[in-house]
Parts: sequence; structure tokens; C-alpha cells
Amino acid sequence: MSDRAAPLPGYLATRYRGWKATTYADNKAWYQRLASEGQHPRAMVISCCDSRVHVTSIFGADQGEFFIHRNIASLVPPYEPDGDHHGTSAAVEFAVTALKVAHVIVMGHSNCGGVKGCLDMCSGRAPELEEKSSFVGRWMDILRPGYERIKEQGDEAGRARALEKEAVLVSLENLMTFPFVRDAVEADLLTLHGLWHEIGSGELECYDPAAGAFGPV
Repeated sequence: MSDRAAPLPGYLATRYRGWKATTYADNKAWYQRLASEGQHPRAMVISCCDSRVHVTSIFGADQGEFFIHRNIASLVPPYEPDGDHHGTSAAVEFAVTALKVAHVIVMGHSNCGGVKGCLDMCSGRAPELEEKSSFVGRWMDILRPGYERIKEQGDEAGRARALEKEAVLVSLENLMTFPFVRDAVEADLLTLHGLWHEIGSGELECYDPAAGAFGPV
């Protein structure tokens, strides 16, 4: 047992007690039902760790509605059954094979720090991310194919935005390398969706494969 863990900060403890006395108390039967019947989410959402991206608020989702996995830049790695640790791949496997979600949604966003790190790394401006010891750098290697597709586009700001959307597309491509995802999609048991969220304006764009571009929702 760790001897370095500290008590919960006071402001969080106060917020919890407020939630327990109001939201929980008003919906106690619903929470007990969730506990006893288990979760049956209709969709899995893969979003960024960025604290400004609040998926449940954007969609007005209740508890039990989404199976949410968050990581740096909303990335999904390719299928690699090598016996190593794969948190995102494990979440995808559980959502598709155990929970049998009907939709997997990948949502990127504006001003993504992880994507900027990838852009800087691939442009030679962040050599520290090239180090093997950089967890962020090795994770952002997943996005290198996307960088190759946009590296000649426009100015720096334009490339950053384009790479944010490429992160979504790379993840969708990688999802289809998972046999159980591909099988479910081909059997019409699962649909994949790519979204990009503009934090400042609140806009949401969805990828249209027929148009080959993102458009407003």
C-alpha cells in the first residue's frame, strides 16, 4: 500500500457531499438500478484527456449512457496483440465484445496540446519528444501518418487544425484493424463516427466519408 497518498482536497470533498445530498438523493432509485443491473451503454466515446472537453455535457448524457475512454489526443493505436499493456485497445475490446455498443465515436478538439506536440516533434522542434523515455512522444507516434498527409498544408495554425482532424481519421482507420471491430461493422452491428469539437465556439463537426471532409452537425 502506498504511503504517499494524501486525503482528498477539501473542495472536492465538499462538492461530493453536495452531490450526494442533492443529485444522488433525488435519483437514488436510478443509481441503485444502475448498480444492480450493470451498465448497458449504447455508445463508446473516445475523447481527449483535455479538461476542457466534457463529452457528457456536450451531449447532455446521463450516467450509464456512454462508455467513455479518454487519452492524449483521442488516439486509437493499431491492433497489436503482442501481450503488452494496451489500455485503449482493452477499452475498445471490452466495449465492442462485452458491452456490445452500437456506436464508437472518436472526438477530437481544437487547441489540442497532444496534437501540437506531435506537430512540433515531427517538425523537429521538440527533440525531447523523440526520446524513447518520452511516453507522450511514443504515444504521438500513432499520429505520424496523419502528419505526413498535412505537413505541406497552409500555415502553422492551419496545419495544427488539419492534424487535429487527422487524429480522428487515423483513429478510425486503426479501429478497423481490430478484427472484432471490423467484423461488427461489416455485420451492421456497429457504426464508427468521427467528430471534431471547437472549444471556443462550441461547434461540433462530423466526418462525412462520402464527402471526405468534416462538416457541421
